[in-house]
Amino acid sequence: MNPDIQALHSYPFEKQAQLKSGITPPADRAHIALSIGEPKHPAPQFALDAFSNAMAGFGAYPATGGTPELKKAIAEWAIQRYQLSALAAHQILPVNGTREALFAFAQAVVDRSKNPLVLMPNPFYQIYEGAAILAGAEPYYLNCTADNHYLPDYNAVPDSVWQRCQLLYICNPGNPTGAVMPKSQLKELLNLAEKFDFIIASDECYSEIYFDSPPTGLLSVCEEMGNHAYQRCVVFQSLSKRSNLPGLRSGFVAGDEAIIKSFLLYRTYHGSAMPLPTQAASIAAWKDEHHVQDNRAQYRQKFEQVLPVLQQALPVTQPDAAFFFWAQTPICDQKFTQALFAAENVTVLPGSYLARQAHGLNPGANHVRMALVAEVDQCLEAAHRIVRFAASLG
Repeated sequence: MNPDIQALHSYPFEKQAQLKSGITPPADRAHIALSIGEPKHPAPQFALDAFSNAMAGFGAYPATGGTPELKKAIAEWAIQRYQLSALAAHQILPVNGTREALFAFAQAVVDRSKNPLVLMPNPFYQIYEGAAILAGAEPYYLNCTADNHYLPDYNAVPDSVWQRCQLLYICNPGNPTGAVMPKSQLKELLNLAEKFDFIIASDECYSEIYFDSPPTGLLSVCEEMGNHAYQRCVVFQSLSKRSNLPGLRSGFVAGDEAIIKSFLLYRTYHGSAMPLPTQAASIAAWKDEHHVQDNRAQYRQKFEQVLPVLQQALPVTQPDAAFFFWAQTPICDQKFTQALFAAENVTVLPGSYLARQAHGLNPGANHVRMALVAEVDQCLEAAHRIVRFAASLG
């Protein structure tokens, strides 16, 4: 067996299952899960129809690089969304959801012979860490706390760390915090990447769920700075959250042509081609914005109604974007999660499971992640139960 597998942590939901094991919640209250960021809004019917109408495509092997039609739909969407001058087909690679792509990317770009570091926010999407470990790199955690608006302080990173950095994962908007990186910080990172010659992998899967202005994308900042080739930059996008299609497993990677070329070669061997019916549904989804606007409106409604309820009991604030509350807890986050489930049959995710002890603290401790993915009535019911539970803590 690959010895690096032994260095992997149990996934957060495995830890959560153990935490809840043996507990029987109240039978008179239906379970409400705020723990998993799985969209529950209906998938757009036109995308499902496109999938059904293309099912004959299961009779052919798909190309790893995707069809020209899919790349054209992705390019048109990205150019419009990020105000790009152009995005060529050879700068785009369709992927089977960004989870597998974020993992595979590290395997393709990390040179394990050079004592590499892979930098990532802390707390973070757990795939970043696993990808780094199995690529033969050492994860380096950048703490995100309320003091820095839940964004990494890149100015505090020593040059000795940047010199070993081969890959930097950023999540914009952030999971689990919902924090959005300002354009000034993205520019700072581009300058650092040029100075120390590392790659930026920008996970922008939550970028279409926002409340006011759309988050700035990395590629648009590249263009503004004159980096029209997107050197050292790759972005990851998905239909899971944008279009409520998590089971479709469809997204794309775009950016630096040379990096995309090498990643395509890796994926050709990896066996990651997207089925043709999936591509047909994806084309339909990328071409339509009306369902995305409706999706945003539904999340906006939930946050407007749930936030004032939760604020009766917890010091929680509106996130910049995405569909999570990153709530501080009055007691240990694991005890809070366990006792809330036992008392009210509501499941949240302990923040400490999404972070690591680094630089003297676990920045996820005494926080829980709440995903407002259920219907608004369920989210409100969960909020009232949480308030009642918090009151019982005194």
